[in-house]
Amino acid sequence: MTRYTLAVDIGASSGRLIIGSVQNEKLELNEIHRFENKMIKKGQHYCWDMDRLFLEVKKGIKKCNDLGIKPESIGIDTWAVDFVLLDEDGERLTDAVAYRDDRTDGMMEEVFQKIMKERLYLETGIQFQKFNTIYQLYALKKTQPEVLEKAKTFLMIPDYLHYLLSGIPANEYTNASSTQLLNAFTKKWDKTILDILEINSEMFQEIKKPNTVLGNLKAELVEEFGFDMKVILPATHDTGSAVISVPELNDTIYISSGTWSLIGVENRFPICVTKALDYNFTNEGGIDYRFRFLKNIMGLWMIQEVRRNYNNQYSFAEFVDLANAAHDFRSIVNVNDNRFLNPDNMVEEIQSYCIETGQQVPSTPGEIAKCVYESLVESYITAVNEIEEIFEKSFPSINIIGGGCQNEMLNQLLAEATKKDVYAGPIEATAIGNIVSQFIALGEIDSLSEARQMIKKSFEIKEYKAAEDAIK
Repeated sequence: MTRYTLAVDIGASSGRLIIGSVQNEKLELNEIHRFENKMIKKGQHYCWDMDRLFLEVKKGIKKCNDLGIKPESIGIDTWAVDFVLLDEDGERLTDAVAYRDDRTDGMMEEVFQKIMKERLYLETGIQFQKFNTIYQLYALKKTQPEVLEKAKTFLMIPDYLHYLLSGIPANEYTNASSTQLLNAFTKKWDKTILDILEINSEMFQEIKKPNTVLGNLKAELVEEFGFDMKVILPATHDTGSAVISVPELNDTIYISSGTWSLIGVENRFPICVTKALDYNFTNEGGIDYRFRFLKNIMGLWMIQEVRRNYNNQYSFAEFVDLANAAHDFRSIVNVNDNRFLNPDNMVEEIQSYCIETGQQVPSTPGEIAKCVYESLVESYITAVNEIEEIFEKSFPSINIIGGGCQNEMLNQLLAEATKKDVYAGPIEATAIGNIVSQFIALGEIDSLSEARQMIKKSFEIKEYKAAEDAIK
């Protein structure tokens, strides 16, 4: 009898519910529901619409019933760092303010006045980004201390959705590690850091590992859906789930390519050396207590915003064609500059950067797209060089996973620039990682190693080489 699991994968621009099953020792996926996600303005802040997101999750579950499929379990992954706080009755006290909101401007520098930057990195191993949870909580403490005083429960976005399904509050490890409040070595909340910042440590929940069965659906949801299922924690940080899907990690650098580009390697222990701090690499938690030693790069968010600025009249594939046609144009922007985090108009911001740096100013959609793609490749090259310097070795290949791996122009540019073999796929890396975590918890798959072998057999992986006409 075929067993099914249900993966909910929500990103900054869209969400999907995907049914997974194992057929003839291969994984099969079936997307049953897709919906848009975007930030909304609530008062002074950009927020996520949590009520609508949960409504979309419920719509997808109901579609399972319509299809005659009753999954044994459900697991949810999303982006990191954002959170909600609950009161003593388990009701939401705060909106889910989005990481692109400007409430954390200047907060990182204020926290450094209380905790030395070097000590913070040594304890947590986490990259310094102004939107990390630690700076969001510090901003809340400064502006609304009464809210923090009332808070009894801290839940990150997937934690909260799991709570709505099961009624059980818990903090999952991979997402908790992104907060810069988790000790990288003890893998527990760092009470010393919380005490120094005078943030109530009692509202944080017990850390639970990926593959944990949290519980079953709440009784009222069983009645609403017409069936029950287990709620299983995958690697709830979407990058954590995506990295599970890299088929071969020996001597390979991965890039999880989507709204963000996450470039790094899997490691058995955190690397908190000075050079890693200087290069601003992070040590995020992964499945089986592995570490994702990586750097966050702005990613395809820039082209998503460019597309929106052109009123969505071009598809992403058309932007690649337009960029290829603009072959003589070349200007490079620093994609990691905070000015590209949430500008009013991405096209104008790119043009302003080029003016300020004395470069040719892109004016056509093709020139803008080419500038974005080549700038991303430049940032990838820098990160690859930094990784190889820290590890004191050369990595012969790069594996790009996620939706962005379908951009053949980017893949080929990277192969040409690095002279490394570039592998592209699987495309649905995050959902696959989520699904195999649930199957491991259910005993359908024995181990992460077996899961990766199965993923390798189940999905197409394209190869790109530096030489011309080398696409296989």
